[in-house]
Amino acid sequence: MRYPASEKLEIIQLVEQSPLPVRRTLEKLGIPRATFYRWYDLYQSGGLEALADRSPRPDRVWNRIPDGVHERIIKLALDEPTLSPRELALRFTDTENYFVSEASVYRLLKAHDLIPSPAFVVVKAADVQGQDHSAKSALANRLHLSEGHRLGLVLSVDRP
Repeated sequence: MRYPASEKLEIIQLVEQSPLPVRRTLEKLGIPRATFYRWYDLYQSGGLEALADRSPRPDRVWNRIPDGVHERIIKLALDEPTLSPRELALRFTDTENYFVSEASVYRLLKAHDLIPSPAFVVVKAADVQGQDHSAKSALANRLHLSEGHRLGLVLSVDRP
């Protein structure tokens, strides 16, 4: 249970003025000794203000990309609109000497509506079955597949 600073101070004063030993007083109040002594140390070093609850969240997330880097990534994406998130991440890492992952670049671009929705072409296996061997090889080459691989049902292609 969280106590406001005023209640913490009241508990400290109650324990100080109690004729019972500290341990017994804290047992009756239901306050763990470690908690009480943490409050007591805070109160002695900083007064009532030190007893106020602090936010449990850290001031800065350790792996958060700074805003200045965000802006530089967006600028690079706008200057080089043909680059994929992977290529942008590599280019940014090489030119700025600051590592940023492909996934981070993708999320950043998506948040700024700079990722176009992908165009898909559906290729049914039955459509490829009837074609001659050279047509299958040409399609496999275009998709960078080796001869032994089977074609999937949904293939991503570049937009015209």
